[in-house]
Amino acid sequence: MAGFEELAIPLFDSLYNFARWLAQNQNDAEDLVQETYLKALRSYASFEPGTNFRPWIFQILKNTFLSSRSKLERRMTLAVDSEEDLPATSATPESLLIGRSDIDAVRCAIEQLPVIFREVILLCDVEDASYREIAEILSIPIGTVMSRLARARKMVRASLRSTTAPGSGGLSHPGLASRNGILPTLGHAGFT
Repeated sequence: MAGFEELAIPLFDSLYNFARWLAQNQNDAEDLVQETYLKALRSYASFEPGTNFRPWIFQILKNTFLSSRSKLERRMTLAVDSEEDLPATSATPESLLIGRSDIDAVRCAIEQLPVIFREVILLCDVEDASYREIAEILSIPIGTVMSRLARARKMVRASLRSTTAPGSGGLSHPGLASRNGILPTLGHAGFT
């Protein structure tokens, strides 16, 4: 039990963040994470020590989501998200509003992706999982991870271009750049 806690507890925020994106509902995400931890604890004896725990538990979460997806779709609720606080910076109110609208545009673009693309882009760009970890979590080849990631990023860019004003050059907030040029650090921008 102690070994499980040492491995599982540090991953709680990442699992919840991923579940929130998959379920697109706070209450369902909480249930999904709870069910994941329960299944992982029950199956911990089958976990091979020395292997990577993170992909193992993320795969349990993904499989739990897929198996309960039809149930979730039937009872999806429209939970009102709590109002997120604007970051405390010396920026002007206008720049804060622009930054928040850019983050909302990225969030909306990702939410519109089909699940197979959303899960890859979130694992890579939000959870900083390696291609190998993503391949293990999703039970797909690394080449498929790279292909889906490229397609997901292309779809997000296209969505962002279609929602920005002509001539605006895309996202207007300089803090929204990332290693791939389209996504902010979503795990630190109110996406957890």
